[in-house]
Amino acid sequence: MKWHEITISTTEEAQEMISNFLHELGAGGVSIEESGTLSKQRDTSLGQWYELPLNDIPEGQAIIKGYFNQDTDMEELIASIRPRVEELREFDIDPGTVEYSALVIDEEDWATAWKQYFKPLRISETLTIKPTWEVYEAGPNERIIELDPGMAFGTGTHPTTALCLQTLETVIRGGEEMIDVGTGSGILAIGACRLGVKNVLALDLDPVAVSSATENVKLNELSEQVEVRLSDLLGVIKEGQSGEAGGSAPLTTAVKVPVDLVVANILAEIILLFVDDVYEALKPNGIYIASGIYKNKEDDVEEGLIRSGFEIVEKRRDEDWIAFIARKPQVT
Repeated sequence: MKWHEITISTTEEAQEMISNFLHELGAGGVSIEESGTLSKQRDTSLGQWYELPLNDIPEGQAIIKGYFNQDTDMEELIASIRPRVEELREFDIDPGTVEYSALVIDEEDWATAWKQYFKPLRISETLTIKPTWEVYEAGPNERIIELDPGMAFGTGTHPTTALCLQTLETVIRGGEEMIDVGTGSGILAIGACRLGVKNVLALDLDPVAVSSATENVKLNELSEQVEVRLSDLLGVIKEGQSGEAGGSAPLTTAVKVPVDLVVANILAEIILLFVDDVYEALKPNGIYIASGIYKNKEDDVEEGLIRSGFEIVEKRRDEDWIAFIARKPQVT
């Protein structure tokens, strides 16, 4: 089968939004390559190693590739995405000097070639992400996340995912019930279970992500602990309040709203849309981990969290990305 490959040269700052645009337009997969220059700071505190070869992408720039079926009109698609990318400037997200190109490739070329760059990665003090096709022997106290991301977001290599997993490691005490909003490949739900969370409800509005996360949960033998569901948070809250499934299958895990922990590794603009819903979904003293936030949106997200009643416990950083740890106050 042939696929159309669109390549967009932009900035690291805009890569999350543009990737999201491509998925919304029906991309069957999206890949991102950032600057590989020697001057780029890389975290090796946990023994991480980087096999990706150096590239000639300028510092702060990124190359995004989206894959569309052979019937797609690429001229029409580029004409559709171009104004949306330019509109990012109105939201203080600079896409830089954007360049577009397209070509036709074989499915095998894009579906498998990238796997040579995805190796076992020690992501936190105890968590290691292992691609399903790699042979790896875990060390003492090392917890393995088996992963085949397929066409969904989330391999653990992006700073926002790493931030979430490292933050989960510090807040999980064991036995919690958690909701993972925008689960993608399911990596955070799986990591949370490895760290001691009792049950997870993993939500996503993308059927591709739901399928990918479901398979990864099975790979890690966590189907009894993690339920992956095509839904948003508000839908789950309403279902919990009414006791009805609203046309979808009822929850099968032990997770019931309110929960102890909510994690969302998505765009800041989306996070701001449902801060009140997260507050409602949490028990008093519950923790909200919000990641996927670029530095230019830090103040907006902090103000939104406080406005909804959250207390900011901590902010963690990796490169230009921020993760918030917020708490719903205990009722007195």
